[in-house]
Amino acid sequence: MIAKPLRSTDRLFQIIQILRRSSRPVTARALAGELEVSTRTIYRDIAHLMGQRVPVSGEAGVGYVLGSGYDMPPLALTPVEIEAIVLGAQWVAAHGDEMLARTALDVLAKIAAVVPERLQPFIIAPSTAAKLPLDASEDTVDAADFRSAIRKEMKLRLHYCDQRGTLTERTVWPVVLGYSDTTRVLIAWCELRQDFRHFRTDRITVVEKLHERTGEPYHRLLRRWEIWRASELARLKSH
Repeated sequence: MIAKPLRSTDRLFQIIQILRRSSRPVTARALAGELEVSTRTIYRDIAHLMGQRVPVSGEAGVGYVLGSGYDMPPLALTPVEIEAIVLGAQWVAAHGDEMLARTALDVLAKIAAVVPERLQPFIIAPSTAAKLPLDASEDTVDAADFRSAIRKEMKLRLHYCDQRGTLTERTVWPVVLGYSDTTRVLIAWCELRQDFRHFRTDRITVVEKLHERTGEPYHRLLRRWEIWRASELARLKSH
């Protein structure tokens, strides 16, 4: 199937978006490849953006960058971006806890209220659908407590039942609340094990919010977990 070319206005927004997400100069060839147009079209579009005082700098053969502090008008979304948002909101509505599910639907309603009429069908009658969970586990704790602790960098004490039925208490520094089709997993630094651990939330029987901050700032803890995760993946691949 041949991809439908972007309208010129949509393509200009896409160029800005590509430049905004990159920390390095992006060449016209790279832009042309992603947008499936010629480099001549990209040069013309870049000249148009510069003429509209969009802070794009650079030159042919070297690449282009977007000046810091620039932002597009709110909700200047392309059809594909809206489809991505709708699909993500569908998934959260189907798999998230009650608060997240309700909030996902609220987000869609807000977007539908402000996008141009030509984009309304992408929200009202989407061409995408998220699979509904068939055997989702039931939690006895409120996932909002985990998200709050992560944002506030606060410790939690978990009463946890492992797969063998053994009950333990763990004091943890929460990092990420992960979602799959059927389960939620709290990823945290465990003080008992002195390592990162994954705790299935349907096996957590009690959550105690401690009035004690985690042992390091969230951004540093998150970075340590990302390194740990990469090493674990590498270890699994080597076996």
